[in-house]
Amino acid sequence: MTNGPGMSDAPPSSRGALIGIALTLVGMLMFAANDALGKWLVETYSAGQVLLIRSLAALVIFMPFLWRIGFRELFRPQRPGLQVARAVFATSDAFFFYWAVAYLPLADAMTYWMAAPIYVAALSSVLLGEKVGWRRWTAICVGFLGVVIALRPSAATLTLPAFLCIAGSLAFALGIMLSRTLRGTPDVALVFYQMLGAIVLGLFMAPFQWNETPTLIDFSLLSLLGIVAMIAHVCVARSLKFAEASTVMPFHYSLLIWAVVFGYVFFGDIPHPAVIVGGLLIVAAGLFIFFREQRLGKKAPEESLAPTGPTT
Repeated sequence: MTNGPGMSDAPPSSRGALIGIALTLVGMLMFAANDALGKWLVETYSAGQVLLIRSLAALVIFMPFLWRIGFRELFRPQRPGLQVARAVFATSDAFFFYWAVAYLPLADAMTYWMAAPIYVAALSSVLLGEKVGWRRWTAICVGFLGVVIALRPSAATLTLPAFLCIAGSLAFALGIMLSRTLRGTPDVALVFYQMLGAIVLGLFMAPFQWNETPTLIDFSLLSLLGIVAMIAHVCVARSLKFAEASTVMPFHYSLLIWAVVFGYVFFGDIPHPAVIVGGLLIVAAGLFIFFREQRLGKKAPEESLAPTGPTT
């Protein structure tokens, strides 16, 4: 991986690796708490309301970073068509998640989003012309099998929320692929356009889905969604300054554990055995694909390292 500005190219120390792992675990815990809070809020407020208020709050917190790089850079984007497409996919990813978790257990929804890196590996061969060998194709097939097992195809389980999860995780995967293509764009600009897309969709959807006006406490909690997610992203990004991607990557999947815990504690959800089995297959396939790419010497962008789903 490439170290940040001012960082040495020497291998990270064991202390640095521990710091990186700790930051990753904290980041995953915050992502899971953020998603659990989002699930609780969409029981009262629509996905459009949640998306709008949390994105506006995140943008306010993000303003100092925008001020540092200069606003002029934001209005001269590289490859504007791809920037718009990435913002659309990232916004769809978040919107579908909040819509889906209003009806599905948190662990079920997160299991589908964990499959995004597998979709990326499969689509990279077709859309980006990347060579994918038989080992990774085998892992891709195992990952898809995990999705099918978790989905439990039947008339009772093939519902709108399940299809929203599939659509959301595919949007997440396509957003990752576009992030690879836009590596030359500053991270601050990528995040800004992602936020802007969420705000635009929220402004469009919220008036048609306005369930009720948030109380002051609920407005604070809706705002907290964007702030906590941003801090979680910072933890994940900083972890890669202290440790190699191959060191911290396995700990990203602790998000699924927290999703199960929070789902049970706050909502009384007990994952179906098929979801657990499917999730394990997805995690195993995702880890194999990641480490195989590392072994082949490919640089894995930060966006593809964290299967954290629809968090902005």
